[in-house]
Amino acid sequence: MEPHTRRDFLKTTGAAALAAATLPMLAQNADKKITVAVVGVAHIHTPGYLDLLKKRADVHIKYVWDHDAARAEKRATETGAQTVSDLKTVWDDAEVSAVVILSETNLHHELVLAAAKAGKHMFVEKPLGITSQESREMADAIDKAGLIFTTGYFSRTDPKHLFLKDEIAKGNFGIITRVRASNCHNGSLGGWFDTDWRWMTDPKQAGVGAFGDLGTHKLDILMWMLGDLESVTGDLRAVTHRYGDCDETGEALLQFKSGIIATLAAGWVDIDDPVKMQISGTQGHAVIYNDKLYYRSEKVETSDSRKPVTNLPPAPKVPMQQFLDTMAGDKTQPLVTPDEAAARVTAMAAIYEAARDRKWVKVG
Repeated sequence: MEPHTRRDFLKTTGAAALAAATLPMLAQNADKKITVAVVGVAHIHTPGYLDLLKKRADVHIKYVWDHDAARAEKRATETGAQTVSDLKTVWDDAEVSAVVILSETNLHHELVLAAAKAGKHMFVEKPLGITSQESREMADAIDKAGLIFTTGYFSRTDPKHLFLKDEIAKGNFGIITRVRASNCHNGSLGGWFDTDWRWMTDPKQAGVGAFGDLGTHKLDILMWMLGDLESVTGDLRAVTHRYGDCDETGEALLQFKSGIIATLAAGWVDIDDPVKMQISGTQGHAVIYNDKLYYRSEKVETSDSRKPVTNLPPAPKVPMQQFLDTMAGDKTQPLVTPDEAAARVTAMAAIYEAARDRKWVKVG
């Protein structure tokens, strides 16, 4: 089963996803090591990513940096890497070909621009930045430097999403009339962010709260499937106030340039989230319910909405594996582009503006 929530991700990165890391790489690169530096270890996904890096026989983690020295030392000890207090050591080391940036989001802009200037390929945990402008600047710098890049949109590796994207492209839904997407868990109710990951509840450091943290994954899927957005509005709010006024849930209404209307729900205060996606069209309908996809189209004779779809495409590797495989010479991996990562920040920032000002906001 592919990961669809943070809890699933943290579990599976240590199991099935890591198993793929032991597969042989391209023959011409079999004797080469990809030397990486981990720049920032603040993100909640850090343990899973470090486990994955350690399991790759072709990866050498040389440095770990974080502005919190104790945090850096802890992760360096776990990986056998060297801690550095001055990032110039990383930027000037020609042996380091890539950096993995897992810092607080408000540090991404400075770190990404420095990495681009130093010519380091980079995996940057989502979201790319806090504002549309700084995200655009980062994307432009990465593109101008011709660097390999991706970010952690692991929902793109879900075979159900791949199937739906393909059916939409084929026109098998007819005219799409409405789309509903949801990505919710009980992180706030369970106190997931009480200690080590507290910064993720501070919009000054994270840029967003619960809605942006989880919603960016499904926002990415919607834009990946349906194209660019025209305008958005939304309602975001705190519920338990466990983390002060940080938003813990929300719902957005999205108008795409194609005319499609969609809703997006995300939050940390749901005890369950069985309906992950629903797509309705004049000739087709699909729903993801309890991690199973049900689909019927008037254009597909074999489709039957009473039975789960079983002819799903194979799942791609998770984004970090895609990044490392590309570093090893595989040019076929479906990486998230810098422009796509920046566009998601632009759209999410517009949703937050719309919720704050109680209005529709044009995207872009």
